Amino acid sequence: MLNALHNEPLGKLILRLGVGGLILFHGISKLLNPGSIDWIGGMLEGYGLPAVLAYGVLIGEVVAPIMAIVGWQARLAGLLMAGNMLVAFLLVHTGQIFMLNDNGGWELELQGLYFLGALALVFLGSGRMAVRPD
Repeated sequence: MLNALHNEPLGKLILRLGVGGLILFHGISKLLNPGSIDWIGGMLEGYGLPAVLAYGVLIGEVVAPIMAIVGWQARLAGLLMAGNMLVAFLLVHTGQIFMLNDNGGWELELQGLYFLGALALVFLGSGRMAVRPD
């Protein structure tokens, strides 16, 4: 019975759809609300970086998730999404890294799961159920 649950390609597909699909919603939100790109640009300028780098979030939250979902260059997609999350940690969430929420969980558990899921894709690849298996 438990052998029927051993399906690595399906597990990789679920991981790709989950991480890519959920991060994609954040990217779509930024596309629909361009002011969020300006907000990120302002934060980058506060660190002495050019505001135009804020458009990189669209690579990490739109392009890379679509790549992961379809299974094309999933390892690269995972790397781009994980990098996007690292930048989010540094720009927005550094003050929350050692904080717990009201339920006793890590304040950044959602961001942490996105980061770790994307990192898992880097090491696992797309699997057989993909446009381009790796």
